Amino acid sequence: MAKADFHNHSTASDGKLTPTQLVDLAASRGVKIFALTDHDSTEGIAEARIAAARHEGFVLIPGVELSTDIEGDEVHMLGYFTFEMLENADLQAELAEFRAGRFERGRLMTEKLQAIGKPISWERVQEIAGEASVGRPHVAQALVEAGHVANIPEAFELYIGRDGPAYVEREKMTPLQAIQTLRKYGAPAVFAHPTFTKSFDNVVPELVKAGLAGMEVYYKNYDAETVRSLAAKAKKYGLLPLGGSDYHALNNPGEREPGDIPLPDHVAKEFLEKELPWVPTGALN
Repeated sequence: MAKADFHNHSTASDGKLTPTQLVDLAASRGVKIFALTDHDSTEGIAEARIAAARHEGFVLIPGVELSTDIEGDEVHMLGYFTFEMLENADLQAELAEFRAGRFERGRLMTEKLQAIGKPISWERVQEIAGEASVGRPHVAQALVEAGHVANIPEAFELYIGRDGPAYVEREKMTPLQAIQTLRKYGAPAVFAHPTFTKSFDNVVPELVKAGLAGMEVYYKNYDAETVRSLAAKAKKYGLLPLGGSDYHALNNPGEREPGDIPLPDHVAKEFLEKELPWVPTGALN
């Protein structure tokens, strides 16, 4: 079990646990430093902060995950803020615009699914999302409920993944724009789950020049060989290694709960000391 986890999702985006439930779960599992990184949203941070205050020695890091596009591929970028940064109106306006794009994409996906004989209700997708911004996992859950697929990964693989017949693009920034945006608001940028990006080695050098701070090396179920390979790449490009469970509470096969990652304390501590010096690291000593 790791004492730090830098990648988690709540009902503020496409997770199934409320920010309070998520913080309580992480604390119960021995996590001491915890980042909430909802997609295009920091809406869950205020609630998570109240919950975090109930757990002695527990530190909440406000974060976000931005989805960005390159030709034929995606890059997801994690950013980490101070609480004061979240009050910036321009930042919140930019995030709201991205959430609006997710909403429209979800609606268009339901239309495409109807056209290919896999109908789901747009109203039901919105019910599943609740107060959160609609995302593809909400569409996937509706597909499961409708009996079109057995589980969420299958929904992505067969229908709503990038190569699926119901996939819909949405307006996204490029990875460079994401890094520039995060840096503009004082947030270090970290390349999320790099093995998901087929062209990783082609795009990273330019991102490093733009100010990329780190990359996920200790990501949920990466095996030891993958971790070693990614650690070597992080060293090659001068990036700080980091890790997270990417927990959504969706009961997907192999899902890891907060802290169930092989992130060494000293690795987490180095990142915090260099990029988030306001975070106390005593729990990692």
